[in-house]
Amino acid sequence: MPKYAYSWLDRIPTLSDDPTHPAQIALRTYALALSLSLGPSLVPFVIALATARRSSRTSVAALRRLLRREVGYDGFAFAVTWSVAGGAAIRHFLGRRLFCDAGVREAGADREGEAREGEGEGKAPRHAASGGPSLAERTLDILHGLKRYILDITPEQLTFLSNVFSSSVGILLLQAGRARTAHLHRASSSSRRAISDGPVDRTSPTLDLTLLLLVRAVDSFVQSFIIGGLTDDPETKAERDRPSKQVTNLQRGQPLQALIVRDKLEKERKKRDNIKRRQNLTSQVDAFVFWACSARIMWCFFYEPQRLPRSYVKWIHTLANLDGRLIEALRHIRAGTWSYHTGSVLHPTLLQTCATGLGHPASWGDPAVLPAYGGAAANEVWKAVGLKSRAGVGGIPCELLHGKVGSSLGVTESCTANSGLRVIKAFTEAMAIYLPVHFAPVLLTRPQTLLRPHRVLETLLGAIRSATFLSSFIGLYWYSVCLTRSVLLAKLFPFVSHDFWDGPLGCVMAGSLMCGSSIWIENGRRRGEMALYVLPRAIRACLPDAWLKSGNRGVRVAERIAFILSISTLLTAAAHRPDSLRGLSRWTLSFVTNGPNAGFWKRRRRDPSIPPTPVTPATPFSLTENRIERPYTPKINVS
Repeated sequence: MPKYAYSWLDRIPTLSDDPTHPAQIALRTYALALSLSLGPSLVPFVIALATARRSSRTSVAALRRLLRREVGYDGFAFAVTWSVAGGAAIRHFLGRRLFCDAGVREAGADREGEAREGEGEGKAPRHAASGGPSLAERTLDILHGLKRYILDITPEQLTFLSNVFSSSVGILLLQAGRARTAHLHRASSSSRRAISDGPVDRTSPTLDLTLLLLVRAVDSFVQSFIIGGLTDDPETKAERDRPSKQVTNLQRGQPLQALIVRDKLEKERKKRDNIKRRQNLTSQVDAFVFWACSARIMWCFFYEPQRLPRSYVKWIHTLANLDGRLIEALRHIRAGTWSYHTGSVLHPTLLQTCATGLGHPASWGDPAVLPAYGGAAANEVWKAVGLKSRAGVGGIPCELLHGKVGSSLGVTESCTANSGLRVIKAFTEAMAIYLPVHFAPVLLTRPQTLLRPHRVLETLLGAIRSATFLSSFIGLYWYSVCLTRSVLLAKLFPFVSHDFWDGPLGCVMAGSLMCGSSIWIENGRRRGEMALYVLPRAIRACLPDAWLKSGNRGVRVAERIAFILSISTLLTAAAHRPDSLRGLSRWTLSFVTNGPNAGFWKRRRRDPSIPPTPVTPATPFSLTENRIERPYTPKINVS
């Protein structure tokens, strides 16, 4: 009996120890995807359980719906696991059958060539008598051609096609699950929808994920192009194609071993130079992308916030610390329903309540009283309403824009003080964000480095630099707005109406264009992740809003194609071109496809203060910036 039981248990298949096995990839992918989708959704339930405060959103029925949505076969975790691990399983199965039969394939090709030669020498073609090939023969030729194409496929092509097939099923599962959830949500809120005006928003719930993958895939393609361009630059090609100098140097009596070491050192120097040039080029491209994206996002925040995710709009509004009535007034100025020339019939008291709430006269927010132009006429109006800080310019007083910032110090009228105080406040809030961002990776991967004071100081300075970037982003926006409408441009051109200065092409556009330039303060290596963070949102803000909200078949097909090609490109790059990935995509895909013991993660856990193992032995040569100097050494005659 024990012997029988042992043999029966021995027949049970065990999980492979290979981290690249499809089963291992499936387990890691599902665990990571489930933690990302289910973890944040469980936080309200945990808080409700700890505080004993129950509501309809934290009831048992709500928990059951949440688990059905995320753990089901059409949930996020299962769909992503199918897309990632399914492609790995197809590649694993076909790879063994295609690439392990190279000898059989070559033998078959030789036999086919001999048969063709024999047919040409002594036999007439099979279809010579009938005048053409039959349908069966044409079908057979097509199948033979398809077979040869499949046998000649490269590993990279096989990986891409495998991922295309698996991700095609994955996106269908994911969209089906999200559509079912949206349908249930609309059914539960049918009464509210019945009394609401306007068309139903049918924007795809997976659009943000698709744009995220699309941006990462395009970045992988661009990085591959940059790596290839810098590796195969004309100078490197010319030096590679040039005849070797070893023969000439050997004729002069230099040792062969010294020449080999010198050649290795020269290649290492060129490799470092290429990496440095690549990083500089990538950093500049990332900075430009962030600047352009932030300009579009900030402009949409004021005028078309429906183009941005609600959470993103809420986060920007919190950092901006701006009265919502002022944002509404800017939108009415753009629409022409609030003007310094004609006043506002529909919203006459919009800014009057804002002014009285801050302790100022209501006339400071009355469009029928505020001057539309600068100059002497504006000064007369300001004298009549008791405003002394806006000489020579018209428009809304800056005291209303500044709000209560600086009120305790009595500097609410100063644009410079307003920007400076906002920078200080934003810096303190940003430090609370960036300290964990900078120290958490060190604690998780290299905690021993925190025992060295210079490493702690280096990480702290990185957090300060990032906080300075974010606070400068806010300060530049505010001061650019004030420079445009109050301090500089409006005073230089008093004949220009404030309907323009406070319009979509005036102070808001100036602030949107200037704030993104703070990215040059941030570390060059972090600019890439910042650019990849804002780019999907900027693309979403540029797409036709009505087309996306229509939810028609064209939108769904376009999104599916983008999702399939993007995730297939990323998974192929992770398997064959990992250097083209960076940031979050590289960390995630390296863990998913290769496991936590992959070389990349080992390098992340390695102490950076320990020098790496030298790739070449110690030599009497020393590298300088422009040449390799060789000190004097006595000659050794080898006989």
